[in-house]
Amino acid sequence: MFRDDLLKGKKILITGGGTGLGKAMGRRYLELGAELVIFGRREEVLAETAREHSAETGGTVSYHRCDIRDPQAVDDMMEAIWAEGPLDILVNNAAGNFLAKAEELSPNAINAVLGIVLQGSAYCTLAAGKRWIAAGREGNVLSIVTTYAWTGSAYVLPSAMAKAGVLAMTQSLAVEWGPKGIRLNAIAPGPFPTEGAWSRLVPNKDLAEEFETRPPLGRPGRHDELAQLAVFLVADECGYINGECVTIDGGDWLKGAGQFSFLHRMSDADWDKMRPKRK
Repeated sequence: MFRDDLLKGKKILITGGGTGLGKAMGRRYLELGAELVIFGRREEVLAETAREHSAETGGTVSYHRCDIRDPQAVDDMMEAIWAEGPLDILVNNAAGNFLAKAEELSPNAINAVLGIVLQGSAYCTLAAGKRWIAAGREGNVLSIVTTYAWTGSAYVLPSAMAKAGVLAMTQSLAVEWGPKGIRLNAIAPGPFPTEGAWSRLVPNKDLAEEFETRPPLGRPGRHDELAQLAVFLVADECGYINGECVTIDGGDWLKGAGQFSFLHRMSDADWDKMRPKRK
């Protein structure tokens, strides 16, 4: 779909880049010539992903262990990255989510998701943005949200709140920072199975099958499909796209808003099984 050197000379940071969709995007960026930086909280996962990417693509990959919920740790990480050369692109991909009835949510449960998704994305975006602005450099931020950022969804209240905030940040800064040469866009995926997310969000095989086949296209998304869209939106050739959120869900949200609303069918026993997944 794209020429092999499309992202040559671009340094890209992906938060939560060690697994899942972040890993898929990172590999595709490397294949197209980018230099990649990934970070997360599990150093052994990051190291393994970096080794795998390097072996498979021959590209340059580095990693940093960082707790995205800690603004000082994020700023220190950005300083370390910039010491070796400035970033060109930031991908806010790190996420946290779990199923819960809203009336059973504790403050810590809410903060756990908001801290990673909303605050973490804001910390990273502001840390990169202030450096781009100070240096008079152009910049590019891509954030992974979800369709329930604008529809809402039952049973994932903290995630819906956080993703809505990230979308608002994207749209707000697209206007404020656009004149400075910094553009911000977002992707709203539908069901894209990953081991980590599915273990926390899909309670049993029958509901998993319903979730994955509910979109009008009749299937879940493939990681390579999302990765291609992530390339498109960060490429210089699409430099006039700013403040946009592109949905990639097979038409799912148009069919029925609220990705997890169908879980009203869960029994109390199903909910009891999900409680350990919140930890």
